[in-house]
Amino acid sequence: MTQPTQARGSPPCSDAGRQDPGAARCGLRLIGLGALANHARIKREPACYIADTTTANAQVRSLSETIRLDSRTKLLNPKWYEGMLNSGYEGVREVAKRLNFTLGWSATSGQVDNFVYEEANETFINDPEMRKRLMELNPHSFRRIVGTLLEVHGRGYWETSDANIEQLQELYQEVEDRIEGVAPAA
Repeated sequence: MTQPTQARGSPPCSDAGRQDPGAARCGLRLIGLGALANHARIKREPACYIADTTTANAQVRSLSETIRLDSRTKLLNPKWYEGMLNSGYEGVREVAKRLNFTLGWSATSGQVDNFVYEEANETFINDPEMRKRLMELNPHSFRRIVGTLLEVHGRGYWETSDANIEQLQELYQEVEDRIEGVAPAA
């Protein structure tokens, strides 16, 4: 059995066997890019399975099931994101990273359901209290959240309303102005 090769200049993958697809940059690279390579070679969608051996009751799930489970238990789970946000600045950064990893799964596997982005938008953007909180805790990471949602839509991974996209574009400019110290027009 051949070992996976590592991309030149990339960090070593000491945690490639981890089941957590949102936190494992290496898993994204090894599994997602492997799926892309197989797709190019066999000209059809490859089957991809993840073994969860984190408990005595090991389970094998498809990549799409694993991504759905991860999205529901982390990014879209109020206990997880509230725990992160209670950490303040760094917590918003973790939420932004998790959303960015989800974009990575869309790009490499195409296995992310539309509801993940729709619910992330509903949770972190459409809730005015949450928006304010994220902006106050870490405007740079909040800008990354907004920018990631715009990128996901722009790449065609998320179908949403024009109103949501307009709101995201306006919000991006608002956050950018705040970071740059530009006063709102009177």
